[in-house]
Amino acid sequence: MRMFQLLTAKPVLFACNVAEDDLATAEANPFVQKVANYVRTHHDAAYVPISAKIESELIELSPEEAKEFLKDLGVDDSGVSSLIRASYELLGLQTYFTAGEKEVRAWTIEKGWKAPQAAGVIHTDFEKGFIKAEVVAYQDLSSLGSVSAARDAGKYRLEGKEYIFHDGDVVVFRFNN
Repeated sequence: MRMFQLLTAKPVLFACNVAEDDLATAEANPFVQKVANYVRTHHDAAYVPISAKIESELIELSPEEAKEFLKDLGVDDSGVSSLIRASYELLGLQTYFTAGEKEVRAWTIEKGWKAPQAAGVIHTDFEKGFIKAEVVAYQDLSSLGSVSAARDAGKYRLEGKEYIFHDGDVVVFRFNN
């Protein structure tokens, strides 16, 4: 059946557009509840309440103003961010980060991938010559403030070929050319 690539066999994400006044209490909206009930009975389906009007207004605001605007509405994050997270979840994807002196970059991988597979997303030579991965969780790095502080706190660690990546890992790969 996979050879046919049927659209009806693909995961589905429903975006429930609600009024801006209803966003904070969208789960109580009878139409959103109908979609939620449908999603519960079907595999590979998810839903996200979103207000298109609010999203169009957020585009015009700075990040600080947008955060304050959402807080005033009683929500923590934008609908677009929720839509992206729900899409990743539905598709079984996650993100890890590489950080160097020149750039910080996000990489998308499938959940359950081991360190060499994740390294291969950057370059096949990384996967073939994988030695170790220096790993710290984003939350730990963010709360501690630096790699050296994470290392001192025991949160920065070396992982081998069997390490399964977690969403938000920050990594430096050691590999042999």
